[in-house]
Amino acid sequence: MSMSITNPLREGLRQERVIAPQCLVIFGASGDLTHRKLVPALFQLFKQRRLPSEFAILGCARRPWSDKEFRQKMAIGLQEEIEENLFAWEQFSEGLFYEPVDLQKPEDLLRLAVRLEEIDRLRATHSNRTFYLSVSPKFYGSGCQSLAAAGLLNDPKRSRLVIEKPFGRDFGSAQFLNQLVQNCAQESQIFRIDHYLGKETVQNILVLRFANSIFEPIWNRNYISSIQITAAETVGVEDRADYYEASGALRDMVQNHLTQMLAITAMEPPGHFDPEAIRNEKAKVLQAARLADEIEPWNCCVRGQYSKGGTKESPLVGYRDEPGVNPNSTTETYVATKIFIDNWRWQGVPFYVRTGKRLAKRLSEVVLTFREAPVHLFDAAGGSPTSNQLILRIQPDEGAEFRFEVKSPGSGMRSRPVEMEFSYDQSFGEPSDEGYVRLLADAMLGDPTLFTRSDEVEAAWRLYTPLLELIENSPWELPIYPYESRTWGPAAADALLAKDELLWRRP
Repeated sequence: MSMSITNPLREGLRQERVIAPQCLVIFGASGDLTHRKLVPALFQLFKQRRLPSEFAILGCARRPWSDKEFRQKMAIGLQEEIEENLFAWEQFSEGLFYEPVDLQKPEDLLRLAVRLEEIDRLRATHSNRTFYLSVSPKFYGSGCQSLAAAGLLNDPKRSRLVIEKPFGRDFGSAQFLNQLVQNCAQESQIFRIDHYLGKETVQNILVLRFANSIFEPIWNRNYISSIQITAAETVGVEDRADYYEASGALRDMVQNHLTQMLAITAMEPPGHFDPEAIRNEKAKVLQAARLADEIEPWNCCVRGQYSKGGTKESPLVGYRDEPGVNPNSTTETYVATKIFIDNWRWQGVPFYVRTGKRLAKRLSEVVLTFREAPVHLFDAAGGSPTSNQLILRIQPDEGAEFRFEVKSPGSGMRSRPVEMEFSYDQSFGEPSDEGYVRLLADAMLGDPTLFTRSDEVEAAWRLYTPLLELIENSPWELPIYPYESRTWGPAAADALLAKDELLWRRP
């Protein structure tokens, strides 16, 4: 089955707020994120006419590029789109500028301040600035201090600071970084970005829950037996070996992306749709979350590492054979863990969280499994009735599906499962925006709804502290299980759910 909605005019679907004139300053502009994600997202906003004419982008990095060179570099990754929108690109690129800056050199920051004043006059940006730190995490603290020392964060109404993940490496470092950054700028100026929160389908969880009275009354322990949250990738570590060796899947994906999806899925209804009201509820649910076994965390967590696989025609190397990876590495590329939330709504309901590289399929989803009917009145075609499930597809096929039992055709009264499906592409006639499109717009608007607050970040790190301490102090207690590339992970992860007589969903 499929669900559809009336397809109104696109203008009716987009009730966008107006972004004020400003200059977006990107530190780390020579890096991969800028040309692959940030500039394409800004170009998308420009084509949608959501950027003001009084707008500029100033790229900053240590490379001695000129404005012209920066524009050429940014165009490389957008060639196909530029060919289709040449006039739009010519207009957009007029607002692209570049200034060589080393955040560790005060004289560079003073020169940056002068350049910003020039751009203010040239583009009429009214001294409104959003500073985006797309640099190595080790420079977040010193970068903020440098901007503050140069006086570029003094006005909380005109300056904002966007910081990429990971925000800290553990609870202690996140606390320290929060204190340092908050000494440089007010919390209202700080936007800790997690691109998963920019996805339409993550935001749709809020609408699905709180705009439909059929869901909220059953969104609790009385009707839901378990919840699975999955972020699976088919790619390997690629060219991120240096970063990944120091982080692993737990820090790279679980502590931020998956935990944010958990918070939105499990949070209480806010009193009203207000940024702080929403962030208050997210923080509360994370503060109530805990590992299923904090005393012996190895009982509720499985770590894995992909080994070679693929086919004869397309062989795939194992993680330890990837360029830049230690041949004896114990870094996990797969994590599965079980979490409980100790509050009235979710007491006793297990949340299973998993992520991994080189898995069988690329997908991110939240699966809510409902409790079985108390009495099985009908025979099931598959031997036993299938539990009802609500599956929220975050990517790549954005949408949702609901699985329930119906009568199987023919004589007798046998049941079989069917699916009712909603697809963003089919219902709205257009693909949803990439996450950075929404998040960049919100940051420039000063809307913190989809950004993580300091107490959220610390609560997320605190949740995984027992695992991080175990990995660092007693790694033999939490061994690495190998799994073949393009499979669904190690068998030990299946055993984790088998203890509760459950199975991972494998689409």
